[in-house]
Amino acid sequence: MRPTSSLLGVAAAALTLAAARAGVSAPGTASAGTTPPSNSAVPAGPPSGSPVPSSPPPSGAACTVRYSAYTWDTYLTSSITITNTGVTTITSWRLTFPLPPGQRITTGWNAVYSPSSGTVTARGHDDHVTIGPGGAIAIGFVADHTGDTGSPSSFTLNGTPCALG
Repeated sequence: MRPTSSLLGVAAAALTLAAARAGVSAPGTASAGTTPPSNSAVPAGPPSGSPVPSSPPPSGAACTVRYSAYTWDTYLTSSITITNTGVTTITSWRLTFPLPPGQRITTGWNAVYSPSSGTVTARGHDDHVTIGPGGAIAIGFVADHTGDTGSPSSFTLNGTPCALG
């Protein structure tokens, strides 16, 4: 078994798929022992009539946030899943949300939370700093509360509002 040739085949397929999605012909890729077709030219530019972007895509993030909490006595444990619904990778993310009055974060995982009450910002740390297109990460925290066990009313990721899911 030759893993290198398998990886080359996967890379060639990915290149062909990416080129097809972009609307261009993929350059000829040959597997071991074959010759690429002679008609494998790549167009010099976009096809005529195709819109050319006038500016870079907007910054920020396209996202969905799913929030759930388990409550007991005067404590709650939250689970937050952040999904990147955009087409670009999100790095160094910051998720901001308002905790209901009377809730205070005491500990968390997969993120650093600051401050512990009011409008909180969670920042990814360790291996939870990048969210690829279509990818998701899970974070969470434990909080104490004075009776209000409600959920945050909104979430923003790097300044862009997220859909609740």
